[in-house]
Amino acid sequence: MSLCLTYLGVVKTLSIAAFTLAWTHSIEKTDWQEDWRVTPKGLELVQARVKGFGAGMEPPPEARLVDGWFQWRPARAAMPELVLANSGAAGEWRLCSEGHCRTLSEIFGHRVAANVIKMSACNPPYDNKS
Repeated sequence: MSLCLTYLGVVKTLSIAAFTLAWTHSIEKTDWQEDWRVTPKGLELVQARVKGFGAGMEPPPEARLVDGWFQWRPARAAMPELVLANSGAAGEWRLCSEGHCRTLSEIFGHRVAANVIKMSACNPPYDNKS
């Protein structure tokens, strides 16, 4: 399986089976991370963590504080697609895999601005791999 990112009609394929999606909350300026798996059923959210709490980012009751992060395992089915929007107020989404993080602008090779980016499980071949 691979991860497909779609932005303004351009598809980028990443040959990864798992990734962390990271961002900074636009109001609280606090880091948030989610660990995902790419599966035949879609994208599966494995774990979420936030480095604090506040407006719109309260960890659920089952969250545990581990090394300064509130961590929990969301109970939800795999999603066929994840839609990301960027307000521009808190920096960019970052995609991390195998210990290396890149902004979505770095992946697409130009600034992605506040447009919608869709993420989904895909099967190669695509000739524009990153």
